[in-house]
Amino acid sequence: MDIRKIYEYALQREYEGKRFFEQNAGRLSHAAAVGAFKGLAAEEQKHIEFIQSQLDALDKGKPSSTAMGVELAKAGFFSQRADAELLDQTVVEAMVPDLPVLRTAYLIERDFAEFYEMAAQKSEGEAHQVLAMLAQWERGHEALFKKIHDKAFEEYAQMPWGG
Repeated sequence: MDIRKIYEYALQREYEGKRFFEQNAGRLSHAAAVGAFKGLAAEEQKHIEFIQSQLDALDKGKPSSTAMGVELAKAGFFSQRADAELLDQTVVEAMVPDLPVLRTAYLIERDFAEFYEMAAQKSEGEAHQVLAMLAQWERGHEALFKKIHDKAFEEYAQMPWGG
């Protein structure tokens, strides 16, 4: 397995994800969802920097390293803050128009997690640890957006016909 190709592909996907979250943050109608999308765009930027550091290390002939990732993890995860803010949110009805975007966000994060898990299974050493770390982060984002989507969908499903 060519770890450079994996990191390059991952970098492209993280840029796509960041762009999706930035573009859609302005289109959402619910404050918690907007905040989650803006926060996730910032989180994706951290992933971009982390993956770029892996590529830079390879360029210098050094192995992958989880050091930067460990520091990012110590700084606290966006999804924990967003989840707490979501739990404080009592009005979910406003999120109903956002259901397709929330579903897409969930699917993007699930796809990222699956990619990183697959790549981690095919790698060894520090590269395996780096990819497993990225997978874990993406699983946290996936869980957050599934929770937001499912809450909004539940509200939608209980609305009377005609809204």
